[in-house]
Amino acid sequence: MENLIILGSGCAGLTAAIYAARANLSPLVLEGVQPGGQLTTTSEVENFPGFPEGVDGYDLTSRMRQQAERFGARFEFAEVKEARLDEDVKTLVCEGKTLECRALIIATGASPRLLGVPGEKALWGGNGVSSCATCDGAFYRGKEVVVIGGGDSAAEEALFLTHFASKVTLIHRRGELRASPIMAKRVVEHPKVAVAWFSTVNEMLAGEDGKARAVVLRDVRDDSLRELPCSGIFLAIGHVPNTKPFAAYLDLDGEGYFVPQPGSNVRTKVPGVFVAGDCADPHYRQAITAAGMGCQAAIEAERYTSTL
Repeated sequence: MENLIILGSGCAGLTAAIYAARANLSPLVLEGVQPGGQLTTTSEVENFPGFPEGVDGYDLTSRMRQQAERFGARFEFAEVKEARLDEDVKTLVCEGKTLECRALIIATGASPRLLGVPGEKALWGGNGVSSCATCDGAFYRGKEVVVIGGGDSAAEEALFLTHFASKVTLIHRRGELRASPIMAKRVVEHPKVAVAWFSTVNEMLAGEDGKARAVVLRDVRDDSLRELPCSGIFLAIGHVPNTKPFAAYLDLDGEGYFVPQPGSNVRTKVPGVFVAGDCADPHYRQAITAAGMGCQAAIEAERYTSTL
């Protein structure tokens, strides 16, 4: 029986682990399919306090993990398939094992949203479609790539890819980017970036080798179609919160994000179960806000366990 289990090892989960470990809860952190969370796919974090020159996302989460381990947090790789949260003891069913705990912090983050167009699944996973420029950008040295999206994440992906690709085309359905002004300015002024305005992707095409060779673009103004040659296709169109195993017990909004109880950012309707980070934050989705929620969740968990 664990005092506290923390699900997720991004900024929210790691901050919760630091605070909980310092409170002598000896938390067990279960790393999911992406240890370190989404931040590990960010090449440079410029807005996390304490790093005036910026910091690599992977390095930041690595340091946070070391800090949590220093105070006694433990880490295991496991993905929760089913949860039972209707008893005082919370039960988590993972592949090959079942775990029990008195308190639970869910910081499972979110997963990349896919387009669902023809060709996407066949090209996913090494054949040309990716949601992580940091992970896969180096495979496209000297090649032409596209980025789909219009927010800060899409702008960051496009700018990062200019370090490798010969040309980056940002595909956006509107006539202006949703990204912050400074990021939008960097994109439109970069000599290696072109923007395909008023465009959506209708299909992803493969060459004879099974790798991506082009996308079919539709102009939303007149429905005309054209092929845009590319070797890499990077998705930056949002995320889906990883909340499904807990839907039977916790409140979710229309998009699947956890809905905390009134008056709290992290408490749920189930005593002893707390949420933090991108799985419960459809608005900000920043490393610093996730860390703040992780801190709150750990403090709430410590107060809860002290009453048992």
